Amino acid sequence: MQLRVLGTAAGGGVPQWNCACPGCAGARAHPDRRRRHASLAVRADDDHWYLINATPDIADQIEHTPALHPGPGARRTPVAGIVLTDAELDHTLGLARLREADRIEVLAADPVRAALRERLRLDDVLTPYADLAWRELAAAPAPLSAGSDIEISAVPVSAKRPRYAAGSRTAATGPWVVALRLHDRRTGGTALYAPALADWPDAFQAAVTDADLVLLDGTFWDDEEPRRSGFATRTATGMGHLPIDGPGGTARRLAPLAARCLYTHLNNTNPLVDPAAPQHQELAARGLAVAAEGMEIAL
Repeated sequence: MQLRVLGTAAGGGVPQWNCACPGCAGARAHPDRRRRHASLAVRADDDHWYLINATPDIADQIEHTPALHPGPGARRTPVAGIVLTDAELDHTLGLARLREADRIEVLAADPVRAALRERLRLDDVLTPYADLAWRELAAAPAPLSAGSDIEISAVPVSAKRPRYAAGSRTAATGPWVVALRLHDRRTGGTALYAPALADWPDAFQAAVTDADLVLLDGTFWDDEEPRRSGFATRTATGMGHLPIDGPGGTARRLAPLAARCLYTHLNNTNPLVDPAAPQHQELAARGLAVAAEGMEIAL
């Protein structure tokens, strides 16, 4: 299994266009600190890749990843589809950026698909440009594409809805937010991708224990970060993200695992966006690290 890290930032990216916090100011002064929205590319076979989440940076992410470039035909692309972990805007707005495609295959849980079709009316908007081919993302493992050795399955993690769907009524059932389990039947390698983690249910614990690689929600360093930074009145957990550090932090849960564990989806206020921050050393002491954009991982 081949994976490529396309982005590692939470909503807004780093720097965020309307923010002058230390993380954003540092990224403007030092371009190497810039982070695109969190996303991952997975190779299904020799000719096809799937992108996990369609971020506002999707076109830029493709251009910065040669394996995703079109060719040899003039309009032939190796990007075969999109897999969605939730219905948040920073994970779905990139679908509109793909309107030049003849067909866009989208794997999503039923509530996510319903939100995008009923609340954002994505089918109505994109159908005049491209065919949206929806495919169910289920808990049972299924080939990522026909004939692929890569199996994909959804691990439900929370019922957190995006703000635009908070009051909606839908007949769709199932989880609103999932982690993705990717398993290579040929090599036996397993990766778990969870960029948005509000809870740590038993099924998720079982999945991280079984994984060789875990890419996890690192939005906030500690629970008070959003309030301390002055941009929110809620804590990290109140905003639907388990913090990294602290008594309820995810670092304590990840440290004992045999898997390689990398944090992604960093908010611009997270001190980890500065490569010189001492928090990196704290992670390293626990055997943990932050994912690097452009990183290639083979399992």
